[in-house]
Amino acid sequence: MATQSGGNNESDAGRAEEAALDRLACNLKRMDELTQRLTAAMAKRTPVNPALNGPDPEVFTRAAGAWWADMMQNPGRVFEHQASFWTKSIQHFLDAQKALSSGKLVAPEDMTPDDPRFSNPLWKTHPWFNFIKQQYMLNAEAIRTAVADAEGLDDTERKRLTYFSQQIIDMMAPTNFLATNPDALEKAVETEGESLVKGLENLISDIEANNGELVVRLADASAFRLGENIGASDGQVVYRNRMLELIQYAPKTEQVHAMPLIIFPPWINKFYILDLKAQNSFIKWVTEQGITLFVVSWVNPDTSYAETGLEDYIEEGYLDAMQQVLAITGQKKLNAIGYCIGGTTLALTLALLKHRKKSFVNTATFFTALTDFSDQGDFTPFLQNDFIDGIEAEVGKAGILRSHIMARTFSFLRSNDLIYRPAIRSYMMGETPPAFDLLYWNGDGTNLPGRMAVQYLRQLCQRNEFVTEGIELCGERLHVSDVTVPLHAITCETDHIAAWKTSYLGVQKMGSKEKTFIVSQSGHIAGIVNPPSKGKYGHYTNPDLSGTPEEWREAAEFHQGSWWPRWMEWLSANSGKMVEARIPGDATHPPLCPAPGSYVRAPLPA
Repeated sequence: MATQSGGNNESDAGRAEEAALDRLACNLKRMDELTQRLTAAMAKRTPVNPALNGPDPEVFTRAAGAWWADMMQNPGRVFEHQASFWTKSIQHFLDAQKALSSGKLVAPEDMTPDDPRFSNPLWKTHPWFNFIKQQYMLNAEAIRTAVADAEGLDDTERKRLTYFSQQIIDMMAPTNFLATNPDALEKAVETEGESLVKGLENLISDIEANNGELVVRLADASAFRLGENIGASDGQVVYRNRMLELIQYAPKTEQVHAMPLIIFPPWINKFYILDLKAQNSFIKWVTEQGITLFVVSWVNPDTSYAETGLEDYIEEGYLDAMQQVLAITGQKKLNAIGYCIGGTTLALTLALLKHRKKSFVNTATFFTALTDFSDQGDFTPFLQNDFIDGIEAEVGKAGILRSHIMARTFSFLRSNDLIYRPAIRSYMMGETPPAFDLLYWNGDGTNLPGRMAVQYLRQLCQRNEFVTEGIELCGERLHVSDVTVPLHAITCETDHIAAWKTSYLGVQKMGSKEKTFIVSQSGHIAGIVNPPSKGKYGHYTNPDLSGTPEEWREAAEFHQGSWWPRWMEWLSANSGKMVEARIPGDATHPPLCPAPGSYVRAPLPA
């Protein structure tokens, strides 16, 4: 009986193994079929200007020239670098050989630093994976050292070379390749190849959704419904023109301050970053403080907006929206907020109003906004002529700067977090992206009008005209010193898009007598969307803006918790007496549709 039972067990195991192999073969066949679909999806791609895919070769030519000159002048130092790399690589190989010769499947001693990309235990315990990881770390160190020690480069060239060499390092990580990613290989075996099939399906879906371009989907889009579980605060669109929809939000208190508030978000993203969900909605919180709130939702431009410029955003956007708010509320003044480029353009608008002797803006608040572009920060690699020339050629042909180009640029600033890790999870592991509202918003991109994009990049980012000789817009020469209203500037400590130190320099140059400057902990989004209920990030204040950013920070006082209540205390004191709460719209501005409106829902123009 024991023999027969053993035979049955062996037979069952054999059938199970055969079935597993059949499933694997079936999945591999499905992958062949999906490959044809992938080819069809890729065929729809409209290539962008090659200049947008990488720097001018002169960047690397000059670096190579500097390296060669350094070698001729100081050969000892260059050979020292090479000898160090060779020695470490050979020693690493010998350590691996020694570990294997012991007859045990163990890895050699591993002193490399912890890295979340290599969290799988096999990276430390398996000789093959450990050898690959350690050699990758040695290669990365050698590249960084060579760039850091290169002489004969100016600051801009060094920043660009550092950035692009780091992109190569990140791209070549062994985790980015199936054959050298233990997590993906284990998942493929465990699922009998099903994870690879799902991964390929995810890849094809992303390419099909972006007209042949590969844009890694960061969040599960099916988990979010605008107006229901995201961007769902109660309000009505009360005005619409070709540039914007104006949303007035329903009051949450019986009385409100007489003076309304209008928010101008950036038009490179959708406005609902300030209204992701009830728990962290800045929009909802403001209405709960007794403020009549209006928010602009910008149009997502198509090619008909090719000649739309900064002047149009000012005249038909900011000024028109402000006039509608004043008409609806019957007030002579309002308060305004500008976020990111929305804040930059709010400053331009305030400068224009100064020239026109108009004083209906009572106070201004700037969220992570730059007006002085003297320090290009992390964007230095993309703000040189080779890239801007490429963008100019692209918009000259397409009429717009397509959303995926902007998205790709921002993503590569944090490539491991926003490209490679999501791609690994989705395409190698076959996992569905997480239901994360912030990442969903991040992927809900917009196009930019061609003329506006070039104005912004050339006149503001490159030539820094607003703080130097002044920028010619709307028939006036506008200068940052023309901004004279009382203001608050909220910046973020780890912001890689609008660095707080650079924002500080712009605020310093503004002509306002009353200025408050705040640095919130965290980054460009989390430092702003930081509700008091979370008690998560604190902030710094210092009334003395006379010194350098470093001096300001050294003397600043730290406060636990969100900056929202501190700012609201100031805003309330500048918002007039209390009046009966206003329902959205009036006789001449009947509600057109519920918030979040129609512009934010419009499909992305091709």
